[in-house]
Amino acid sequence: MPPVKLRASRILSEYGEAQSELIGKAVVLTDGKAGTVENVWLDELHGLRISIKGHDGRWPVSTIKFAEN
Repeated sequence: MPPVKLRASRILSEYGEAQSELIGKAVVLTDGKAGTVENVWLDELHGLRISIKGHDGRWPVSTIKFAEN
């Protein structure tokens, strides 16, 4: 497999793992918002972003302060 396709495949694999690990989990963000992760997006400018059920907006995954185990 060409190196570019291999790299793209790894990125998509990691994205899929992040989705399965985060969607449905209870989280608390650094700004105090809390709830269940509703969706995960791959943003070309900001990396992974999440939405939380009951809150409008999308936040960088790096703002998760606590995640349910």
